Amino acid sequence: MRVMRWLIVLGVIGAGAFWVLTRPNPLTEDAVAGLTGNTEKGELVFWAAGCVSCHMAPGAKDDARLGLSGGQRFPSDFGTFIAPNISQDPEQGIGAWTLLDLANAITRGVSPEGEHYYPALPYASYAKMEMQDVADLYAFMKTLPADATPSQPHELRFPFSRREAIGVWKLLFLTNDWILPGNLPPTAARGRYIAEAMAHCGECHTPRNLLGGLDTARWLGGAPNPSGEGRIPNITPTRLGWTAGDIVQYLTTGFTPDFDVVGGQMAHVVDNLARLPETDRLALAEYILAVPSVE
Repeated sequence: MRVMRWLIVLGVIGAGAFWVLTRPNPLTEDAVAGLTGNTEKGELVFWAAGCVSCHMAPGAKDDARLGLSGGQRFPSDFGTFIAPNISQDPEQGIGAWTLLDLANAITRGVSPEGEHYYPALPYASYAKMEMQDVADLYAFMKTLPADATPSQPHELRFPFSRREAIGVWKLLFLTNDWILPGNLPPTAARGRYIAEAMAHCGECHTPRNLLGGLDTARWLGGAPNPSGEGRIPNITPTRLGWTAGDIVQYLTTGFTPDFDVVGGQMAHVVDNLARLPETDRLALAEYILAVPSVE
């Protein structure tokens, strides 16, 4: 009986420790205190972060994409994620969110209700964003239209339909550390910030382990396409074989050095990055050329 009582006590302690370690960990008001957003800078953050690529309505074109009503479907090994409405509608979208709400969502993966978001929202990358950029993004998004289209629930298989285990995933994979560490030249450091924090290049171009975490030892080394069609390419220097000028040209026009043209989801990425200053595209090029090659 004594052994059984100790086992029960240890079980309760273990359950309590598990709950503490895996519960949502939102930011406090101090994180955004005194920040004022700049809409012009926020527009650049918006395009760099690729918000419209995921959250526009399926098939939306031109300015209609800025409705951000969601509905696009993203297949994965865990089921299908459906992008939610992040328009300025106060009920169906995020129009009622505060700056702190947005910061918690995109850098901590925590909803205003205090629940874990699935990492289909690339907060493991956005976690490295500077709070001033989040404030600028918030200011710009406040200028966008509202859309009352309801969000659709994700279509996930059990047990992935349960959010409790996301806290464990965050313990394993949510970090502020740079993938390419060390002091880089200023241009490449800017490229690292864009690639790793905002544009979240690794979310598609890096393979994942069984738990869905990025295999950072093969950073940007290519990965299976979640749709099951083809493979997302290895863009590390040796396999890519492009110069900095080639990369800048591609991210500006969508044309490769061989005069092939960008397609699929990458077409949206190029459209986004082409809106940034050319200095940012050059910074991305220098960063990519500094990444260790993966064979």
